[in-house]
Amino acid sequence: MRYGFVIDQRKCIGCHACTVACKEENQVPLGVNRTWVKYIEKGTFPDTRRYFSVMRCNHCDNAPCVTICPTVALYRRPDGIVDFDGDRCIGCKSCMQACPYDALYIDPETQTAAKCHYCAHRIEVDLEPACVIVCPVQAIVPGDLDDPNSRIARLVASQQVAVRKPEQGTQPKLFYLGADEASLTPAMQERGGGYAFAEGSRIPTPGQSNVAGFAPSATSGHESVDLLRMARTVYDVAHPERPWGWKVSTYLWTKSIAAGSLLVAALAVIGLPTVGSLGGLAAPLISLVFLALTTGLLVLDLKRPERFLYLLFKPNWRSWLVWGGWILMAHGILGTLWLGAGWVQSDRALIILAWPMLLIAAGSAGDSAFLFGQAEGRDFWQSPLVLPDLLVSACLAGSASILVTSRLLGVVVDLSGGAAVGIHTAAQLGDADLAVGSAFVLGASLVLHGLLVFAELLSSHSTEDARRAARWLARGPCRGRFAVGVVVGGIVLPLALLFIPSPSAWALGAALALGGLWLWEDLWVRAGQALPLS
Repeated sequence: MRYGFVIDQRKCIGCHACTVACKEENQVPLGVNRTWVKYIEKGTFPDTRRYFSVMRCNHCDNAPCVTICPTVALYRRPDGIVDFDGDRCIGCKSCMQACPYDALYIDPETQTAAKCHYCAHRIEVDLEPACVIVCPVQAIVPGDLDDPNSRIARLVASQQVAVRKPEQGTQPKLFYLGADEASLTPAMQERGGGYAFAEGSRIPTPGQSNVAGFAPSATSGHESVDLLRMARTVYDVAHPERPWGWKVSTYLWTKSIAAGSLLVAALAVIGLPTVGSLGGLAAPLISLVFLALTTGLLVLDLKRPERFLYLLFKPNWRSWLVWGGWILMAHGILGTLWLGAGWVQSDRALIILAWPMLLIAAGSAGDSAFLFGQAEGRDFWQSPLVLPDLLVSACLAGSASILVTSRLLGVVVDLSGGAAVGIHTAAQLGDADLAVGSAFVLGASLVLHGLLVFAELLSSHSTEDARRAARWLARGPCRGRFAVGVVVGGIVLPLALLFIPSPSAWALGAALALGGLWLWEDLWVRAGQALPLS
C-alpha cells in the first residue's frame, strides 16, 4: 500500500479551499501552510495566461527528510505516508534543508517541524483527507497507488503526469496532471515584491506584527533557460528564507579550529622529536574551548534546545547529525586525555594518542560534509569538493590558531637557521619547531583552500540550481564580501605576510586567515539557501 495524490491542474481554479480546510483540520497556525496554492503568469499583455499549482508534501518513497532527521521524528508508515512525531522533534531544521519541495516548516507555536501528514488520523477511520472533500472541482485525487483498480492508479498509468524535481531521486507520490512545466520549476519563475492582490511577506513571529516586506531572491542569471518559457510568480505564501544562519556557519568555523588545532599537534607529535607546552597544553586547550563553543552553537540553533540529548537517546543512525554528535564526544574525550598527557609531560602518552587523534580530528572536521550531503534540497551543498575543503579548512584553522597562540605566549622562533637567543630547553625548541611548522601548514592550506574555493565556483555544476547558487556567491549581492574578505583578506594577504620573516607578521596573517575562513563559511551556507525550493 502506497498512498499518494494526483492534482488535476486542468480543473484547479485556485480557490484555496484546500489550504483553508487543511488549516482548520490540523490547526495550522497563521503564517505557515501544509498545503498552499501558487499562481504564476506567462506571456505579455494581452496574450497572457495564469496557472495554478498546489504545493504540499510529496510523501516520497525515498524521503530525504526521514534519512536526515536525527531523532526519528519523521518516519515512513507502512501505508507510504510520511508522518511526523512532534514529541521527538528537536527543531534542528535539517528536514527543511533535506526536502527538495519546501514542504516542511517550523510551527511558531510548538517550535517543532511540521508538514502535511495526509490527514492520517482521517485515513485510519476510512475518511478522505480534508483537502479532498472540500475541493469544489474534485481536482485532488487521493488513493493507493499499489491498487490497480483505484482511480489514482488508473490516472497515473493512463495519463501523462509529472512530478516536481524527478532528478532528485526521491520517488515522490504527488503527481500533477496537465501542469505547465514552469509552474513546477522554481528556476523558471521570476519573483517580484508585489503580487496580484498581496505583497511578499516573511513568516510572522508570534506576538509581533506581520509587516509585508520584500526580500529579493537570487533568481538572476537565466542564461541557460528559454526566456519564452519563463513565468512570473504573482501569488505565493511566505517561506523561511534561510533556516540555517550565522550559528551554523560559525559552528563550522569553531569546529574547524577545534579539530585543526589537535590535528596539527598530532602531526607534530609524530614528526617532531619533542613537543613543548604549545603542542601539549595550548593546542588541546584551544581545541576543547572551541569544541565547547561548537556544541553550544549546535544546541542554541535548535528550536527545542532542551531536547538536545534526544540525539543520544533517540537516535536515527542514518542521520549524520547523530554521527557528528558522537564524533564530537569522542573528540572531547581524546582532547581531555591529550591535555592530561601534556600536563604531566608524557611524550609516550602523546605518541599513543596521536594516531587516534588524527582520525577523530579528521572525522570531526569532515563529518559536516556528509550532513550537508544529506540536505538534498540544496544542490549547491552536494559538491564532492565539500569534504576536502573542510579538511583543508581544519588544517588552516588549526595552524592559524596555534600561530596566534604562539605569539601571545611569546614563543621564541628561530628564523635565522641558527640557535635563537632565548631557546634553552627541549620544550622551548619543540614550541619553536611547532610554530615554524604551523606557518608552513598554514601556507600550504591557504593555497589549497584558494584552489578549492575557485574550483567550487568556476567548475561545471550538475544542476542549474547549483550553478546559479555559485553565481550568486561570486557575482551576486555578496560579491564584494567574497572578493575583498575571502580572497584578498583571507587568502592573498595572509600568504603575503607569511613570506615576511617575523612572528608578528605570521600571527597577523593567521588572524586574517581565520577571519577570511569564517566569512567563507558564512557565504557558502548562505549561497546554498539563496534559491527558492518552491
